[in-house]
Amino acid sequence: MKITFYGHNTLLIEVNGKNILVDPFVTGNPLVKDKINIETIKVDYILLTHAHQDHVLDAEVIAKNNNATIVSNYEIATYYQNLGITVHPMNHGGKWTFDFGEVKYVNAIHTSSFADGTYGGQPGGFVIDGGNKTIYIAGDTALTMDMKLIPMAYNIDLAILPIGDNFTMGIDDAIIASDFVACNEVLGVHYDTFGYIEIDHDRAKKKFSEKSKNLILLEITDSIEL
Repeated sequence: MKITFYGHNTLLIEVNGKNILVDPFVTGNPLVKDKINIETIKVDYILLTHAHQDHVLDAEVIAKNNNATIVSNYEIATYYQNLGITVHPMNHGGKWTFDFGEVKYVNAIHTSSFADGTYGGQPGGFVIDGGNKTIYIAGDTALTMDMKLIPMAYNIDLAILPIGDNFTMGIDDAIIASDFVACNEVLGVHYDTFGYIEIDHDRAKKKFSEKSKNLILLEITDSIEL
């Protein structure tokens, strides 16, 4: 499994011969827009954690360019289905086996609406079990006790957690979240994109290290392999 960071909460995941894009927000991200051309992104699936613009801005264009399937909650899936896009609707607690592996839609505490005010259902996160490796994508969320349910069903190899604070968990809560999901390898997301969520990278890494955890902060377009 290969994971490439496209800024904010946008990730390209390559697993079992398929490309999965999470929360595409490229053209509106000042840290990314000159580094990535969305017209060249090749994907089979797009996973959306919730409907906020900084997570779905480029979903329609990329999905139509690739004839990709959008996977999200029922309300978001219906929104894109009405735009002529292939979708797979899910809801909290449900799982489905795709051709790249198993996906479970798990709880998140946040809000969810499209930029035009359309209701975006309840936000969520994803557990992706690719067979050899399993990751947890928290999406935008507060720290929640529901995270403790995840390691009861999965052994998580990498937890992808928001760390920017203000709109989501910050560093301290993300450390607790990594305890809850029983995973000491954390990929930080949802930070630095705009002023409210700028972080001190060295301080963040030190705080994780002091708890015997590894915080990975990737440069845009850099990758890790599991």
